[in-house]
Formats: sequence, C-alpha cells, structure tokens
Amino acid sequence: MNLSNLKPAVGSTKNQKRIGRGEGSTRGGTSTRGHKGAKSRSGYKRKSGFEGGQMPLQRRVPKFGFTNINRIEYKAINLDVLASLIEGTQTTTMDAAYFVASGLASKNAKIKVLGRGEITTALEIHAHAFSKSAVEAIEKAGGKAVTL
Repeated sequence: MNLSNLKPAVGSTKNQKRIGRGEGSTRGGTSTRGHKGAKSRSGYKRKSGFEGGQMPLQRRVPKFGFTNINRIEYKAINLDVLASLIEGTQTTTMDAAYFVASGLASKNAKIKVLGRGEITTALEIHAHAFSKSAVEAIEKAGGKAVTL
C-alpha cells in the first residue's frame, strides 16, 4: 500500500450536488437559493456572528473582568532552572542575551528570577526583576542580583 492507491472507505464519500444546471435537474432556476433577499444574490457574504438582525451572542453576553493596560508581563525563570543550566559550564554571569541564547526567553521579554530551587555557585544575574527569596538565595551563594 502506498499513497498512489489509497481510496476512501466505501460509502464514506458522496458526489457533490450540481446546482444551476437546468430545470430537469430539479436544482435549476433559483439554484436552491430561494427567491430574493441577500442570500439569493451573488457575492453575498454573511458576517461572522450575524443572527439575522437579532442581537448577536457576543453583544448579549456581558463583558467581564478588567485588563490593566499598565501591567508588565515577565518571563519567569526559577533558580532550579538556572542551576541546571550552569551544571556543565563555567559561566559566572547571566544576562538577557544568555537567557535568549539558552532558549529560556525571547529577545524582547522582560525576565523575572523566582526563588524556587537552590543555587550553589556564585553567579552575577542580570534581570528586570527578582523575587525576595531569589535575591536571598543568590546572595547566600555568594552571587549578585543586578536589576536592569
């Protein structure tokens, strides 16, 4: 069996209805579109969500919640992830370029270091934000937390 001799299962496909091919086909004349109205015209395109003039669902349902336009989204990186990164290397400084190169963050992302896990080597970590527990753990290991 290969791609050249694959066929759908028997009975799973049907021939398409051929409309607009004369009165003898029983689908001539208005070609199953009915008489008059927007849907009978060529070029008719229904708006998504349109319910025939009834108030559409996306307008009937109340808005919910609040979006703060001043919110800053951070890419969170935990200390255990950093510890696993430096196991085989002699790296002493970690900055945004290092995080991008290692695939932990995109180049425009703001980075926040969080305190889950332990770190044993002295590292100088440059990030946009740190949690209190992360700063304590970094300084306890003899490192330095530098806020960008």
